[in-house]
Amino acid sequence: MPEADSGGAYGSGERLQKVLARIGLGSRRACEELIASGRVAVNDTVAVLGRRVDVTTDRVVLDGAPLPTMPGLVHYLLNKPAGVVTTADDPQGRPTVVQLVPNDPRVFPVGRLDAATEGLIIMTNDGALAHRLAHPSHGVEKEYLAEVAGSPTPGALRQLRTGVVLDDGLAAAARVGLVADGLLRIVIHEGRNRQVRRMCEAVGYPVRRLVRTRIGPVVDHALRPGAWRQLTLSEVRALGEASASRPVPDRPVPDRPAGGR
Repeated sequence: MPEADSGGAYGSGERLQKVLARIGLGSRRACEELIASGRVAVNDTVAVLGRRVDVTTDRVVLDGAPLPTMPGLVHYLLNKPAGVVTTADDPQGRPTVVQLVPNDPRVFPVGRLDAATEGLIIMTNDGALAHRLAHPSHGVEKEYLAEVAGSPTPGALRQLRTGVVLDDGLAAAARVGLVADGLLRIVIHEGRNRQVRRMCEAVGYPVRRLVRTRIGPVVDHALRPGAWRQLTLSEVRALGEASASRPVPDRPVPDRPAGGR
């Protein structure tokens, strides 16, 4: 639990209520009320009225969720089409995700989707949030619709849930459901290279089409392929809260059977 502010850090930086108002949390009066109610902390210390912050170094949270306080931060949600690669540039000349969003300020993708995979990806210059979202220890969920060859059996679904041994260790889905014949909804916490495709192939049902439909709390069924929009402050806060949750414990990696892969 954050400690109470002892009264330091009043002499430099911006007033905290001004920073909170600038990022869109409400009027300065409303932001003063947030501070007075004890809901805002700076560097793990509950803030008080009169607190000043250095937005380049201080960590500001509201109700435990980090806030994007640095000026100039942008957060885009992109619906990546198939055939677009998740890199800043591509030596093979293929279209990239950065070409689909504004080029100023310069942003980078959070995590990766392989070229054939479609769906939601976050593009941002917010390095702190990007690190928390991408790192598997924070356990931010990613949800996919996977069209597979054949109709998976209950045993295959159970294996996807309990764990499949891949070349880089045990991988398991947080949740798996059969939406329709040959169509799976899969939720994972990790973001290993081609994880969903490799898991489905390992249980005998290779993926024909894969679409990411959710990142943590963020969904958008109306965003067409190739289109982008700015995330709202409430969505950025929700992502911060999701990535500040208790880390997901590592799963034990079983001994690989002799001759297996």
